[in-house]
Amino acid sequence: MGVFTYESESTSVIPPARLFNATALDGDKLIAKLAPQAVKSVEILEGDGGAGTIMKISFGESSTYGYVKKRIDAIDKENFVYKYSMIEGDAISETIEKISYETMLVASNNGSIIKRTCHYHTKGDVEIKEEHLKAGKEKASQLLKLVENYLLEHQDAYN
Repeated sequence: MGVFTYESESTSVIPPARLFNATALDGDKLIAKLAPQAVKSVEILEGDGGAGTIMKISFGESSTYGYVKKRIDAIDKENFVYKYSMIEGDAISETIEKISYETMLVASNNGSIIKRTCHYHTKGDVEIKEEHLKAGKEKASQLLKLVENYLLEHQDAYN
């Protein structure tokens, strides 16, 4: 098994606590509400929403995938750190065992700095293609903008 690590950093105009509440604590359900063409439904299969929880996310018509199972690995509300893994589904190919994500939000003068680390756990010595990473980063960026716009329009949400 190989592990391919990809790191990225972006910014948001939303402060860390509010962004964490919207993206980490309620992100899947919020995306399903804001972009039903991307996420059709979110179902908790095991757990209470905390670490160890397993969810099934069914994608909408605009996605090339049908579903994925996600396991929440850790939630640190005080330090705005959220860790989860995609463990099953057609978004996980026959060459990838799982994809683990760690997102940390850090306060900045203008909102938040979003630091994200992705670990692709591959079966064998499979190489992750740059276009796959670029497509995932672009989709994540679009979803973040969608959430930011929602939070800017709804100042009382997720405070």
